[in-house]
Amino acid sequence: MKAVNYFLAFLSGVAIGSCAGLLLAPEKGADTRERIAEALRKRGIRLNRKEMDALVSDISEELSNAAEAAE
Repeated sequence: MKAVNYFLAFLSGVAIGSCAGLLLAPEKGADTRERIAEALRKRGIRLNRKEMDALVSDISEELSNAAEAAE
């Protein structure tokens, strides 16, 4: 059971790190949103501009919360 918890924690860390890397990269926000939208389209998920902005906002908020919790 402990190994499963470590594995889930690892996967969560990878996901948060990947999102942080995408959102904090030194690239224009529009370019980042387009890359995220393209990755989602490849997986069959279609979002309009408003939905994409909401998704990016939610991810940014979660990353901020995770960073505050880590401190």
